[in-house]
Amino acid sequence: MDTESELLTGGLMLLTVRDLWKSYPGQPPERAVLRGAALSLAAGETLALTGESGAGKSTLLHLIAALAGFVAGEIEAAGRRLSALDETGRAALRRGPVSIVFQQFNLVPSMTVAQNLSLHARLASRSDAAWAAELTARLGLEGLEQRYPEELSGGQQQRVAAGRALAVRPALLLADEPTGNLDETASEAVLALMLQLASETGTAVLLATHSAAIAARLGRRVHLSGGQLA
Repeated sequence: MDTESELLTGGLMLLTVRDLWKSYPGQPPERAVLRGAALSLAAGETLALTGESGAGKSTLLHLIAALAGFVAGEIEAAGRRLSALDETGRAALRRGPVSIVFQQFNLVPSMTVAQNLSLHARLASRSDAAWAAELTARLGLEGLEQRYPEELSGGQQQRVAAGRALAVRPALLLADEPTGNLDETASEAVLALMLQLASETGTAVLLATHSAAIAARLGRRVHLSGGQLA
């Protein structure tokens, strides 16, 4: 059994954040956006990350996804210690075991809906036509497969972005306000699919949200304030 399979089936920790510090150039230590933040997340767990706007929720997700560096501390995600990864290793992490749904859609404008949905799965050599078709249907994207992002509404683009992250069947799913641009029906579809994936496959979900109603749907909640999690 490979490392990733063990993580998904063995109930092991998929995410551990220890004493994490993050500041920006020119920022004194006492103004750091993260000040000793710590959390853990096991396979199949769902965790809501709440906090005021500007508290650092997006920053924390970007650090976990190896999209930025931190000053001190350590992050282990899907069995990888991030400080030990080079750029190739960080890219491989995001293509397979760790997926992220951004606030911005980040769709490839020259690709169709179908191509955007399958992009990460193809890069990770995890293409699954049946799963892609199920995602397309459950996200309400049937009939839109050959359209380009500029031909979609904001809510439709967000559903494509969510589907792209789910298509790879990640071990750890990071979601930054993934339903913020969706109406109530589409929001429920995206959230339900994320939670079902966690239940069925052991995927761990860390979801940043301003919504108390959405946070209440997840298994646990942590609040980010003053650079620390509680």
